[in-house]
Amino acid sequence: MVSLSPQPERLQKLIAQHGLASRREAEAWIQQGRVTVNGQRAHLGQRADLRCDRVVIDGHLLQLEYRPSSHYLLLHKPLGMVCTCYDPEGRPTILDALPSGLRDLGLHPVGRLDAYSTGALLISNDGDFTHRLTHPKHNIAKVYRVQLEGILTPQALASWQQGIKLNGRLTRPARVKRVGQPDAYSSVLEITLWEGRNRQIRRMAAASGHRVISLHRLAVGAVWLGDLDCGDCRSLTKEEIKALLSS
Repeated sequence: MVSLSPQPERLQKLIAQHGLASRREAEAWIQQGRVTVNGQRAHLGQRADLRCDRVVIDGHLLQLEYRPSSHYLLLHKPLGMVCTCYDPEGRPTILDALPSGLRDLGLHPVGRLDAYSTGALLISNDGDFTHRLTHPKHNIAKVYRVQLEGILTPQALASWQQGIKLNGRLTRPARVKRVGQPDAYSSVLEITLWEGRNRQIRRMAAASGHRVISLHRLAVGAVWLGDLDCGDCRSLTKEEIKALLSS
């Protein structure tokens, strides 16, 4: 019988698989010197195998047998909550919305909504799931309902649909449609994006001379917020997870 030799994995992937952080966050930890391998400071690109290597994060040993079960959740993020697991300013974080039994399993946000936005936010402790859904090449659609101050002109609406230049680079075409009849002071739009630049909708609005009054995310891929109450969360169905990963 031929025995299989150990298969080292990149450190950021190992950390993500244990639900401690997303791959991107794990890379930052490595750069900050928080990770060692066999007593030596780790570096980006390094590989390890927990069957024969000693990986330590902030003094805590990463153990093969203590990898937590994977969780996939949808949170209806309320206004004022930040999409982190810790906030030095003391603002509520996503962990505050979770049942106490889930708070020590390495759950982290899959993507971001700023503190002044509400709605659908995915949460998981599966780093590979997070990496896949946040990588630009996978084109996960996100649907928003946005209220703008003022009336969006047909020309501005067309520019949003075709792409608008932000920091010298065009946004990808978006699906934009009006919702209801605008009043004298504001417009309500439903916007579908296939990219996720930082504060993209707010920046698009500012470039067109408008201020965002409210921004609410209705869906991420095939996962719709539906009637989930603000501040509550639920587990994703197997069908929803499969649909997200097939996007």
